[in-house]
Amino acid sequence: VLLGIFFNVHSAVLIEDVPFTEEDFKDGPERIYGLYEQVSYNCFIAAGLYALLGGFSLCQSRLNKRKEYMVR
Repeated sequence: VLLGIFFNVHSAVLIEDVPFTEEDFKDGPERIYGLYEQVSYNCFIAAGLYALLGGFSLCQSRLNKRKEYMVR
């Protein structure tokens, strides 16, 4: 989530992680800002998937700890 926030505020430190070409610099900063926001959305989607899968994993582990599902 933090990477998504830092990409969304166009952090200069993260320029190496933005997929740009030489042509993107010719039109001004708007195209670069668009690429930053695209990477930001990808980070937010990945964080959401991590949270969803983490919650599913937590539910599965608690379900497996129940006594009626334990094999003797």
